[in-house]
Amino acid sequence: MNKIIECVPNFSEGRDAQKIARIVSEIEKVKGVKLLNAESDADYNRTVVTFAGEPEAVKEAAFSAIKMAAEVIDMSRHKGAHPRIGATDVCPFIPIAHTTMDECIHIARTLGKEVGGEIGIPVYLYGEAAIVPERHFLSDIRKGEYESLPERFKDEMWRPDYGPAEFNERVRKAGVTVIGAREFLIAYNVNLETPDIRIAHRIAGIVRTSGSVKINDKGERTRIPGLLQFVQAIGVYLEVHNITQVSMNLQNYKITPPHVAFEEVKKQARVLGVGVTGSEVVGLIPKEALLAAGRFYSKEASEERLIAVAGERLGLSQLNKFIPEMKVIEYVLELD
Repeated sequence: MNKIIECVPNFSEGRDAQKIARIVSEIEKVKGVKLLNAESDADYNRTVVTFAGEPEAVKEAAFSAIKMAAEVIDMSRHKGAHPRIGATDVCPFIPIAHTTMDECIHIARTLGKEVGGEIGIPVYLYGEAAIVPERHFLSDIRKGEYESLPERFKDEMWRPDYGPAEFNERVRKAGVTVIGAREFLIAYNVNLETPDIRIAHRIAGIVRTSGSVKINDKGERTRIPGLLQFVQAIGVYLEVHNITQVSMNLQNYKITPPHVAFEEVKKQARVLGVGVTGSEVVGLIPKEALLAAGRFYSKEASEERLIAVAGERLGLSQLNKFIPEMKVIEYVLELD
């Protein structure tokens, strides 16, 4: 049985189709790799690519894509709604079949060394591949985003794991890349019927695991824990649609599946007098997450109907048509 790992690099380009095509073509050239999905968002100015295959082939494809992204993307000119720190903003490896997290950690660290040494891009390791404990969470590494890099490199605490620790011409253009290993994550966004980003931020602070910070009249800060477990969330404004989203990473969909996140956001939005109009999955989603939603909303028996119900009740086709054959990882990989 072949080992299969998944790689989901996020590139800081969501508007120029030619640049995106050049990056994706580098992945498609590699034998033993299957391109599963590529989704671009103009508001986020970001493209999320998903591919899978045997470990060494996946690492080779990731290296080539990162190299091409550094050539075609200029971070000094980049603007977008989503937080970002580099041309290839993040590049995680995920064990899928007949492989282990340890193998993904090895791939991530090996790739990080190659990207830092051969391409000259600073690399931070995160997730299960992190060497420095303070770099486990992607959000901590990304604080301050690309614009913070000149000052960051002056701080010994933020010396990259690999590559140059200076804001040279190469880094000015490509930024840094965060490479790591993690379990399967669902990138899931809930659409709010309002353009008011303050409402989206407020709901994100209520539902995300880390919660929000409340400051009293004396200036004292108190952290209020969030309602959902294993969830990261931010508020994002989508100019194209004139709406906002609660943009979430569901880090353990077996604890907090999409339908639970959707219902909680809807509940909090209702309190604030705002409607929820639908949601979207960015990248791929495990079949079981959709089946769980289908069972929550109906008593249908067949897999096909349960997934159809999940798509309808979660409003997964509001912004872009949700096609299970292209979005469910088991269907795309043709796994039993």
